[in-house]
Amino acid sequence: MISSVVPIQRSKSLHEQTYQALRTSILSGDLAPGERLVETQLAQRLQVSRTPIREAIRQLQKDGLVTIDGLEGLQVMTISAADAAQLYDCRLALETLSVTGACLQMNAEQLLHLETNVREAEQIMQNPPAELNVMQMLDLDYGFHRLIAESSGNRWLVTLLDQVFDKMMLLRMQTTRQNPEVLEIRIEHGQIYQAIAQRQTEAALAALQEHLLASKQRVVGELQQLHSL
Repeated sequence: MISSVVPIQRSKSLHEQTYQALRTSILSGDLAPGERLVETQLAQRLQVSRTPIREAIRQLQKDGLVTIDGLEGLQVMTISAADAAQLYDCRLALETLSVTGACLQMNAEQLLHLETNVREAEQIMQNPPAELNVMQMLDLDYGFHRLIAESSGNRWLVTLLDQVFDKMMLLRMQTTRQNPEVLEIRIEHGQIYQAIAQRQTEAALAALQEHLLASKQRVVGELQQLHSL
């Protein structure tokens, strides 16, 4: 069930490393949404005692990545269709600030990084490998939106978006494994980039809204279909 979780290296505090190891396994999908977390099994896989496992899980609960299941056990959080819709509403509000700030403050170096991100996505989608690397596409998606937030100059905005993106990563793990096409970042990201590069705030906001609303529709629809099976 959790054989992909690798033993940790003890260079930092045991609690911090245990937390990071479990968090990475959750956000990468190695520990799948809805999967039960058993302390003894996790302790054995990570080769630590149950105490740091328990402390790490407690912190992951605070992060909203682990929840209590109906049997009073613990499991990786599962995002419902209603949760997904609300997360997208939060993103739209926060990223409106991102794009507005980016149009005003993004410098040449940041704009080049954003262009590189868009070009990488275009290259992958124009010449897709035999098996599409979903994690690579998710990383590009996250990197694109985070670059815009960073260039806005609002560090609190970046922190808030990071919290939302943790939940979005869980959401993407639930949907892209069944249907990678729910992740459209080639055309829609390109439109946002072009508007920001030209400092056209209204056009950038319109492109962002179109992108997030279309993504919301695709993802919520996919979740509703999955939950109906």
